Formats: sequence, structure tokens, C-alpha cells
Amino acid sequence: MKTSRDIIKRPVITERSTDVMADRKYTFEVDVRANKTAVKDAVEEIFDVKVEKVNIMNYKGKSKRVGRYTGLTNRRRKAVVTLTADSKEIELFEA
Repeated sequence: MKTSRDIIKRPVITERSTDVMADRKYTFEVDVRANKTAVKDAVEEIFDVKVEKVNIMNYKGKSKRVGRYTGLTNRRRKAVVTLTADSKEIELFEA
């Protein structure tokens, strides 16, 4: 069985994801085999917060070419986690 640290790979830090942090929504890159329940349990365990909702997006690998060889980049899975109103904020930018 995968641990919580294996399910949540890293936070996604973009201009758009930092804008929605004010609405208590946090974006993470997750394992491609993780479902919504596993992501919810992992975020609650790692950050000690209550999760209200999880939305997941799948990204296909892009076609890339080096010389005559073609291939695909890795596929990704991104989860947007909405916290409940009474839970504390997740500190992604710590000193």
C-alpha cells in the first residue's frame, strides 16, 4: 500500500493556483493511480486539515521528438483540494 507521501508528489505553484488559495483551494500533483478518496486521506494526514472536496484532472503526455526518435513526456494527474471553513490553512511557503 502506498503511503501519503507517495500519493502527494508536490504542490503546484503557479499564478493561478496561488490566486485560488484565498478560497481555501490548494493544488497538488498526485500519483496517476490515486483516486479522490486516497488524495483526501493523504492531505488530511500530512497537513492535519479537513478536506471538503477533491477535484482531479488528468493530463496526457505530450509528443516530443529528438532527432528521428519520437516519444511521449510523462502523463500527470493534478488534484485541487478544497478545505472546510473551520480548518487551518496549509503553509506552503515556509521560511
